[in-house]
Amino acid sequence: MIADLHAHYAMHLQRPRMSLLRLLRAGEHEWKARLQALVLGIANRIANWRSFSSGPRVTVESLRKGDVRVVLSVLYQPFDEMDLSKPAGAPPSSAYFPNLIEQLEMVQRDIDSNHSRFAAIARNGTELDAALDAGKIAMVHCIEGGFHLGATDTEIRANVAELRRHGVFYVTLAHLFWRQIATNAPAIPFLSDDLYRRLFPQPMQGFGELGRVAVEAMVDEGIVIDVSHMSEAALTELFVLLDSTDNGADATIVATHVGCRLGPQSYNLSDQTIVRIRDHGGLIGMIFAEHQMTDGLRKSRTKTFEDSFQVLRAHIDHIHGVLGTHEHTAIGSDLDGFIKPTLAGLDDMSQMRQLESALADHYGAETAATIGSQNALRVLRSCLA
Repeated sequence: MIADLHAHYAMHLQRPRMSLLRLLRAGEHEWKARLQALVLGIANRIANWRSFSSGPRVTVESLRKGDVRVVLSVLYQPFDEMDLSKPAGAPPSSAYFPNLIEQLEMVQRDIDSNHSRFAAIARNGTELDAALDAGKIAMVHCIEGGFHLGATDTEIRANVAELRRHGVFYVTLAHLFWRQIATNAPAIPFLSDDLYRRLFPQPMQGFGELGRVAVEAMVDEGIVIDVSHMSEAALTELFVLLDSTDNGADATIVATHVGCRLGPQSYNLSDQTIVRIRDHGGLIGMIFAEHQMTDGLRKSRTKTFEDSFQVLRAHIDHIHGVLGTHEHTAIGSDLDGFIKPTLAGLDDMSQMRQLESALADHYGAETAATIGSQNALRVLRSCLA
């Protein structure tokens, strides 16, 4: 059994379908939505799928084949993050949050209407265990990008409370671009850190004021903070902020789709951050992106599953070397999250069984279960209670 801390199930649901009659009658908003869906569909085929016609990597069918029983299902609106109606670095719009909720409800409808026999949305620990006991895939909502949360202090606090009611487990506050929430580490696969910083300069600070409000609101509501994508400045400010916030010292911190800093890339976690995540009872989910995982380990792409497993082991063993335990290591594939190229032999969710077997062969069944699912379930049950 595998629990994946970060997988983009919603990405393939936004399809550009419309009858000719409805297209002729469509208003400006619907035209915009359909155009965005069309662009996203093409982008999926080029930058997510293995080939133009292979289909998405994250589906209920592939999850079942791969024995992936728990999925942190990522909600993300790329056209809101890359809002072309605003200048670079502009603060978020109030309109982003309704778009996010629309996507959340779209995932819910899809599971209820098309896959209820095999999957269920889990909003709390009871629903999580009920889905697992029924032999279903438990899908838990999570959000990538703090820009979704609102445009004012009041909006953010109200919206974070609403997300808690929907069972959202975590929010990744930083993402690909600075939007006045938290500064980010470079993460675009085809750009070096240096080139990214030249193209997309950011302030020296870690958080904007809206980001600080989001942290406080998430701590108050019990939504987990995901530090993936955060710059070093943001990480430093986050832990200072938590130390000065009521209940901040007890807040759970995760990094759901990352690697260890075995090379120069700043996206991957330093040993100091690994320790801080441990101190906050959190998890480190290993991403399946070649760009991040092979940094400092290989100069060429992985060609076989064995190559990829060797890379994954290097990160697993590094975390163990820093912490002396496997209790904080997990899987966070980021499949269908525009991380192409992915590690060879881990091309879609159906191949997770091979990873599960390889972990058991190398580390033993108990440690394999600890890394593969038990760590994630422990933290999920604690934070969704």
